[in-house]
Amino acid sequence: MASDIITPILLGIVEGVTEYLPVSSTGHLILATELLGYDAEKWALFNIAIQPGAILAIIVLYWRTFWDVFQGLLRWEASAVAFVRNLLLAFFPAVVLGLAFGDHIETLLENAVVVCWSLIIGGFAILLVERLAKPKDLGGVAEVGVRNSIMIGLVQCLAMVPGVSRSGATILGAMAFGVDRKTAAEFSFFLAVPTLTGATVLQLYKHGGGMTGEDMQAIAIGFVVSFIVALAVVKGFVAIVSRIGFAPFAWYRIVAGAAGLFWLGAI
Repeated sequence: MASDIITPILLGIVEGVTEYLPVSSTGHLILATELLGYDAEKWALFNIAIQPGAILAIIVLYWRTFWDVFQGLLRWEASAVAFVRNLLLAFFPAVVLGLAFGDHIETLLENAVVVCWSLIIGGFAILLVERLAKPKDLGGVAEVGVRNSIMIGLVQCLAMVPGVSRSGATILGAMAFGVDRKTAAEFSFFLAVPTLTGATVLQLYKHGGGMTGEDMQAIAIGFVVSFIVALAVVKGFVAIVSRIGFAPFAWYRIVAGAAGLFWLGAI
């Protein structure tokens, strides 16, 4: 990794802005390294290692929810148990498929053209779900249910293809199964904590042995920047989707994907 400060700041901003929006943070980081002329291979580990900054933003913003669940688990309250059960059920498919196909996924992470096409296809998928889904207000993550949690977890696995968007897959998948927008968004946020933590730990275990002091400095900068930016983005995102839905993000994906293909000379 380069020793400059600008690059980790830029990529940290991209991570913080896109991690919880249905636009694919991994896809944008891949495109950013490609379009800005960075060495994608050198920055691949960095892009994974700064994700805990965005995870910490969720823990800070929803600390009261996590604390209430923790206290509820100590008393074995039904709602707290259901909250954790639902997230673990949704998390499990990603563990299985991630371990089984991790090497193939890493190969896809090097392909910016795949990202662009995924952005476009995902944009149209969002518009379709927004038009056809008939979600009902469930009242919270604990009320999502066993079947829906498993199905959401399976849909989340689509995000292993770069450009699909983990948050987009889980949110739109949840809505397709009848979950209201706000609960779907929060389910996606909370599910990101074990999912992104697991992905980060796995990648650091596999590839983190050769990191230098400069690498660690860049990761620290990206971590802090992604944390600060994600704090602001998540607050605004819930308000936007509760009021006007996901269509603006769908059209952004389509335009960004098409522009990326044009820039890369793929069309």
